[in-house]
Amino acid sequence: MKATDLSIEGLKLVELSLYKDNRGYFVERFNQKRFQEFGLPSSFVQDNHSLSAPGVLRGLHYQRDPVQGKLVGVTRGRIWDVALDLRVNSPTFKKYFSIELNAENGKLLWIPPGFAHGFCVLGSEAADVLYKVDALYNAKGENGILWNDSDIKIPWPIESPQVSERDCSLLSLKEYQKDPWF
Repeated sequence: MKATDLSIEGLKLVELSLYKDNRGYFVERFNQKRFQEFGLPSSFVQDNHSLSAPGVLRGLHYQRDPVQGKLVGVTRGRIWDVALDLRVNSPTFKKYFSIELNAENGKLLWIPPGFAHGFCVLGSEAADVLYKVDALYNAKGENGILWNDSDIKIPWPIESPQVSERDCSLLSLKEYQKDPWF
């Protein structure tokens, strides 16, 4: 297991060691001591699991009360994962980082508070996405940024994604900037 700082401050890529043989593989997805050594949270309060069909796009979500960081990984299928910097005083405000996460590459993405998160399913297989969070879910404190906001121009790698009604009514970046949360 190793952790690497990414191009946007606060984001980290955790690369897991997969031990493969003819039966499959074994992987240690979390180790409190190693996470502490990497400067990552080592006390998570909730594990979430989403199953998404091919062509689904979720996001871009954030939680502001309480602020919430996420450790995102995939146990089946492939996703294109996106973290958008919403920290108005950050030199990378409005910048995003994207990466493919899948069941075989042994990668996790740490997304700290101050970011919106979203992903789309790649390929023809459904995706199981697991994420650990460092603060409990609060429906009243959740919101998001439109996945296709023209001021961000994220080049989602799928055509005609299946997006929920809720995600289609999220804030534009301009609306967010009128009352930023972080």
